Amino acid sequence: MEERHRKLKTIAEKEMEGVSPAHDINHVMRVYNLCLKLAKYEPTVDLDILKTAALLHDIARTREDKRGHTHVMDIDHAVLGAEMSDKILRELGYPEEKIEHIKHCIAAHRFRGGNPPKTIEARILSDADKLDVLGATGIARSFTIGGECGQKIYSDTPIDQYIEENLVGGKSDGRIIDPSKHASNLEFETKFKQIPDKLYTRRAREIARERLEYMRQFFERLKSEIDGQL
Repeated sequence: MEERHRKLKTIAEKEMEGVSPAHDINHVMRVYNLCLKLAKYEPTVDLDILKTAALLHDIARTREDKRGHTHVMDIDHAVLGAEMSDKILRELGYPEEKIEHIKHCIAAHRFRGGNPPKTIEARILSDADKLDVLGATGIARSFTIGGECGQKIYSDTPIDQYIEENLVGGKSDGRIIDPSKHASNLEFETKFKQIPDKLYTRRAREIARERLEYMRQFFERLKSEIDGQL
């Protein structure tokens, strides 16, 4: 990692002090490394833009987390993060064209943000961020958040009933109304299963399907153990 990117990592660490372990600097570095992995399969990627955006993509996460995990959300960490990055990038001497490109990557990395990624760098960052919620890492992150919100280890609530009662608008992509009624297996059914088909790059979709299969097996095993079958 070159000097300028090391400075960005230090800035990100400072901005993200106190954030949930599910979204801390370790998440940022996992996304950073996934970005580099995905970039190998795509032509004409500006790695400086991609690396910079990856390091800064969650710098506003602490501010959003302070608002809680419910649908009452007046801060979008992706949009705010893009705004915050402007000053940082100017102070580090980034040219105007790259600044705008990086800000777009950051603003567009979130599914629900309403800012679809328009460049290959933005699409790779978005895909890498989503991959980190899948597989063994995704399971660990999901239970971390669940513990913070007082969730059960496993919920037997039927999926249709849960969606109707605890997701805004009764839609599977709606925000959670009461996080304490959520659970990791419900997150798997309502969100994680949909991710592979929403990714932009071929390699990301391949990795997502592999990670998703691991999660499916895990939750089946968890259900069997809870039911006393194993």
